[in-house]
Amino acid sequence: MARVAVVTGAARGLGAAITRRLHADGMAVAAIDLDEGGVAALAAELSASGPAVIGLRADVSDEASVGEAMAAVRAELGPVGVLVNNAGILRDNLLFRMTVEDWDQVMNVHLRGAFLFTRAAQADMVEAGWGRIISLSSISALGNRGQANYSAAKAGLQGLTKTLAVELGRFGITANAIAPGFVDTEMVRITAQRMGIDIDELLAQVASEVPAGRAGTPDDVAAVASFLARDDAAYVNGQVIYVAGGPRT
Repeated sequence: MARVAVVTGAARGLGAAITRRLHADGMAVAAIDLDEGGVAALAAELSASGPAVIGLRADVSDEASVGEAMAAVRAELGPVGVLVNNAGILRDNLLFRMTVEDWDQVMNVHLRGAFLFTRAAQADMVEAGWGRIISLSSISALGNRGQANYSAAKAGLQGLTKTLAVELGRFGITANAIAPGFVDTEMVRITAQRMGIDIDELLAQVASEVPAGRAGTPDDVAAVASFLARDDAAYVNGQVIYVAGGPRT
C-alpha cells in the first residue's frame, strides 16, 4: 500500500512540484490549498497514472478547516505518513509601513498552519512508528530587508522543526526544514510584476550573485523533499537544509 503524503500550498510553485515528485516516488498525495480549482486540476493530472491524488480546499490557519481536511485525507487515502508544510504568503513591507494585519496573516499561514497540520498528522505517525515532517523555511530566515514578518515566520519554522525532532524522534518520526534561496516561481513573478521589476533582469542579477550561476527551480527543492521523505533518510533529523546554490551562514 502506498504511503500517504499531505502537501499544503500545493496548487502551484514549490507545493505543486513537491506533490508531483512525491507522487512519482510512489506516494498517494493529498494536495491542499485555498485554490480549490488549482489542486483539483493537479489531482486530475496526476491521478491518470500511479497512486491516488486528491485535491482539497482548506484554510491552513483555521483549526476546524484543518481538521476537516485531515479527516477527508484519512477517509479517502488512509493515515498520513509524510507531511509537507509548504503553505505561505507574502505581505512584504518595511517595518514602519507594515500593518498588524500584514504581520498576523503571514504568521497565521506559515506558523499556525504548520502547527495545526503537524499536530493533526503526528497522531497517525506515532501510531505507525514512522513519519516524515518537512517544513519549507527560507534563506530569509537569516534576515531580509522588507520582510520582517516573513523572516520571523521562516525562522520560527526552523525552531519548530528542531523541537519536533526532539519530541518525536523516538517514535520513528523525523522533522526537517528546507530553506530555499531565490527560486523562480509564479509567486515571485507576480510579486516582481506588482513591484514593477523586470523578471529577466532580476533573474540575471540572481545568477550573478549565486555561486551556482542561476536561480533555483521548484524541482531543485522537490528533489530535497523527496530525499527527506525516504526510509533511508531516517538519521537526518532536526536539520535545516539550504537549497540556495551556494553556502549560507
